[in-house]
Amino acid sequence: MEALQQLGATSKAGAKAALDATKAFRSLVSADFSLARSALGRTLAFTGVAIAFGASAWLLLMAALIAVLSGPFGMTITGAVLVTAIMSCLVTWFAGWQAMRYFEHTRMQATRRQLARLGIGELADFMPEMDSARSARHSARDEPPAGPDGKPPRDERGVEVTPP
Repeated sequence: MEALQQLGATSKAGAKAALDATKAFRSLVSADFSLARSALGRTLAFTGVAIAFGASAWLLLMAALIAVLSGPFGMTITGAVLVTAIMSCLVTWFAGWQAMRYFEHTRMQATRRQLARLGIGELADFMPEMDSARSARHSARDEPPAGPDGKPPRDERGVEVTPP
């Protein structure tokens, strides 16, 4: 009788642990989607800034060229227009760089690494086992997935597997 009680207690503990793991994974997926949504919005915002400043840089550079070609080569107006154009180019570069940086957050990296550790997905063969103490994040960064030939691995359709 006592053995059955212990077995029941053990099964309850196992079920509770499975439920807790499911809740933690749901929380991870939810946080990853939230991060991706936020990153997409920021990517669009910085892309808009990059487009606006890129267009203004082009217009200012053209205005500077017109001023140089039609003026007496004086640096008064032309110098000011060129300084403004250079500033616009720098802002365009910065906005584009930020857009690319935030776009990385849309790749769902944390969820993909955890699914790979569970043996799910195209990265499962390249991640440490579940009981390993090695971090999936460090494994993905330190040892990027590679096929037997040293090239990026491909899925069954021949498409390169995107590392997390």
